[in-house]
Order: sequence, then C-alpha cells, then structure tokens
Amino acid sequence: MKFLLPAALLAATASAHYTFPSLIAKGQTTPAWQYVRKTTNYQSNGPVTDISSNQIRCYELSPGTGAPDTMTVNAGDSVGFTAQSSISHPGPLQFYLAKVPSDKTAATWDGSGQVWFKIYEQGATISSGGMSWASQGKAKVDVPIPKSLPSGEYLFRVEHIALHSASAAGGAQFYISCAQLKVENGGSGSPSPLVSFPGAYKTGDPGIQINIYYPIPSSYTPPGPRPWTG
Repeated sequence: MKFLLPAALLAATASAHYTFPSLIAKGQTTPAWQYVRKTTNYQSNGPVTDISSNQIRCYELSPGTGAPDTMTVNAGDSVGFTAQSSISHPGPLQFYLAKVPSDKTAATWDGSGQVWFKIYEQGATISSGGMSWASQGKAKVDVPIPKSLPSGEYLFRVEHIALHSASAAGGAQFYISCAQLKVENGGSGSPSPLVSFPGAYKTGDPGIQINIYYPIPSSYTPPGPRPWTG
C-alpha cells in the first residue's frame, strides 16, 4: 500500500495546476488542441519555471508541428482560452500576439525573434487585507483583438503567472498556451513595443520575484512591455 501515497500526492499536485487547451472564438469554445498548440504539460498540468528556456514562448510539446487548424476572426472580436480546470493560483494574466512573417503560416512558424507585443495585462487589486486577482478561479479568459491590428496570421499567447511561491528566484510558475489566428478586416496600427520569448523577462524582475503575502506590497506591475491597445 505504500505506493498509494506518492500517487495521491501527484494527483493533488496536478489538480492544483492548469492548462489552456481550447480557443474561445465567435462565442464558441473549440475542441481542445484544435487551434491551440499542444503544450508540454497537457497531461501533467505543470508550469514553466525557467524563463530562459524556449518553453517560455508557447510551452509546445512538439515545436514545429503547430496545431491542426487556424481560426479566422475579425479585428475587434473577443478571443480567449479555457483554463482546465480553472486558474487556481494567484497572479497576473496577460495576452500577447505575434504577426506571422509573410513567408510563413501560423501552423508552421515558431514565433522566434523580437516579434511579440502585449495586448492586455491584468494585475492585482491591493487592499489592507492583501492582494486579490480577478483571474483566480476563472475557467475562461478572453480579450478583444485591437480593431487597428493589421490583417494577417498571428500567434495568440495566453500567460498566467502564479506567484504563490515567487518570493525566491525561480519560484514563479508560468502557465502558457499559443493559438493560431487569421485576422481579417484589420486596421493600419503599428503594434509596439516588440519583445522576444525568451528574452522579455529576467530573473529578479519585480513582477516575477515577489512575496505577495507579507509585507503586503503597495503596488504591483506585471512583467513585460506595456500593452498595445491599438
């Protein structure tokens, strides 16, 4: 019977973690991993903790294979992801986009280089009782695509950073997925600033290495560039 304890602990640990397996678009939740690239943690639910690893980009199980399909949406539409089973840890929620080069497709491009721009960040609400996070407990999260975003194919990246153990270097947990989009009826905006993954974050960044419990921080800014909203 001794083997039951490690198995129970493993199950409890996995249940506390999460993935983002399904794209939400046009008011519908799509099948898991149809438009979202399958992540390394699709079974374990475990996080990325090494921000210098290529896994910090899209957390892909098989880089270079892409997802089976690319979703067509309009600029201005709301798109998002399901969280399986829900976002169970405290921390910021962020969304990024990267425009696919003209000689590539969303299904084949790896997202490398200084190409990513943030379109949304959700930080903390801070009170005398502590920090609270609007995304915690959510099973679905979404964001509007900026109306001035140029038409074309994009990788759409969701990132939730769990900060419950982030007081030590390497303690932050990154939960990530990338979906494949084709944006139509876009505008003439110029998204910026552009960053790379890895490269956008550094160990010790105050939005990554932080004790969120005591003393209660007086402010919090998510890591990375400022959001581009169009």
